Amino acid sequence: MLMKAEPNQQALQAADEGTPVSVKIRERLLAARRRFHANDNIADYVQPGELEALLDEVESKMQGVLDSMVIDTSSDHNTVDTARRVAKMYLNEVFRGRYVRPPTITEFPNAEHLNELMIVGPITVRSACSHHFCPVIGKIWIGVLPNEHTNVIGLSKYARLAEWVMGRPQIQEEAVVQLADLIMDKTQPDGLAIVMEASHYCMAWRGVKDMDSKMINSVMRGVFLKDAALRREFLALIPKRNGGN
Repeated sequence: MLMKAEPNQQALQAADEGTPVSVKIRERLLAARRRFHANDNIADYVQPGELEALLDEVESKMQGVLDSMVIDTSSDHNTVDTARRVAKMYLNEVFRGRYVRPPTITEFPNAEHLNELMIVGPITVRSACSHHFCPVIGKIWIGVLPNEHTNVIGLSKYARLAEWVMGRPQIQEEAVVQLADLIMDKTQPDGLAIVMEASHYCMAWRGVKDMDSKMINSVMRGVFLKDAALRREFLALIPKRNGGN
């Protein structure tokens, strides 16, 4: 026989049903004392089915933004579904790296005891700046110096890891550090070097409107920090960055 919920339980259930899903996720993060900045991954605190509910919530808030911009979406055939499209773009595409767990990476032992410099790139990366949510489009080169204990991963997996990290509102300097931390944790090499070159549309599309400026930064870990010759070898082996030729 089904037991009827106590009045207090019924009230709690009703209140919970009326609570926005974003509030529920935020409360879990706060209870766990976990940070949830723009470039943090919060997948562990999103329960099954909540991403779909979050999509509806973001759509509703985005519709409010369009209304506040005095855009008549009810009769404008170009913007009638824009709120939904933008919500799907943010949650399912450009900021997906915030809401899904890291890609599955198959790791293999370094059976042949490889210890020579390996470079992967250019890997095309797409992100958005945290300040204006304008696109950041660029390329990454990754140099790895393995040791006999290093976990070997497939070349395409470096691109998957980069996509996961960059799929959040980012600042380029922080994004490269996040990617370096992730690869170091996954592979445990003697050294890791990453160079990123990107165009920032917060400079090209707005502000100074400079279409040609790019930002280049690097992260060096392990032996790349200590061995200047190895560092020079890595940088010399990267093809000309203007198109990779």
